[in-house]
Amino acid sequence: MDRSQHVLITGGAGFIGSHLARELLKSGRRVSVIDNLSTGLHANVADLESDPNFRLYVDTVRDVALMEKLMSECDTVFHLASAVGVKLIMEQPVDTIDTIYQGTEVVLRLARRYRNRVLITSTSEVYGKSENVPYREDDDRLEGATTKHRWAYACAKALDEFLALAHWKESRLPVTIVRLFNTVGPRQRSQYGMVVPRFVEQALRNDKLEVHGDGSQSRCFCHVYDVVQALIKLVDSEATCGQIFNVGSTEELTILQLAELIISRLQSSSKVELVPYDKAYGEGFEDMQRRVPSIDRINETVSWQPTRTINDIIDDVAAELR
Repeated sequence: MDRSQHVLITGGAGFIGSHLARELLKSGRRVSVIDNLSTGLHANVADLESDPNFRLYVDTVRDVALMEKLMSECDTVFHLASAVGVKLIMEQPVDTIDTIYQGTEVVLRLARRYRNRVLITSTSEVYGKSENVPYREDDDRLEGATTKHRWAYACAKALDEFLALAHWKESRLPVTIVRLFNTVGPRQRSQYGMVVPRFVEQALRNDKLEVHGDGSQSRCFCHVYDVVQALIKLVDSEATCGQIFNVGSTEELTILQLAELIISRLQSSSKVELVPYDKAYGEGFEDMQRRVPSIDRINETVSWQPTRTINDIIDDVAAELR
């Protein structure tokens, strides 16, 4: 079997993975997806199953025998399979750590054997509580105490990065690491604590919008369509191997501003309600005040930057939810 132009996406029935699968199929590539559907949905890719260039495997990346078969047949691996969302991390910390690290270890070990091109998705969470904004890829990290469960996710993802870069150093495995900042858009679900679909759902129902903490914490939201283009550009460039890239928007707004913007844009009669963190997540939660990426590196390397605004995101999410 010809491995070239054959791509494997782990977590490919998820929010980002399902958009990525569509874009790769459009470009003429064959796409295999593995997803255990714990946070991904069959509905996200059901319409693709009639495409002869698409195949879905419902299983975990920790199934080594299946992963060996899939990776021996493909050229490129987008490793997106991971625990998703702060809410899940707070509720299921053991499974979160196991899923993240063990899955990545399997992907990298097999990629070393079959010399796959690999893109690993990491997270802006690895910057922790650093106040050195905007975050640059080589910045020091500042994490909270191990008694705060939220940092388990950041630590597991940082370990993924260390392992990927170790493979690059030892065997020149062609691997690229992407630190995703807040990615939003159609098909994202609110039940894992994702703030934009949650606020849009509440605003469309004219319910109160629950803002956690005092709402002064700020984030940058990037449209999933822009993120998918970044992932493809990065994996298609040999210049990105052995490097880490931030992928996100630089348009910063506070969560309170976000709530008010969504209410205004959707002409909702909703009001904002402030909810303390311990009530929203239970004990052991800690938040970061700002999370803003520097995207100089990706712009200089593969000429990428976002093209869609927060208003575009709100409109697209609302259109799907309606």
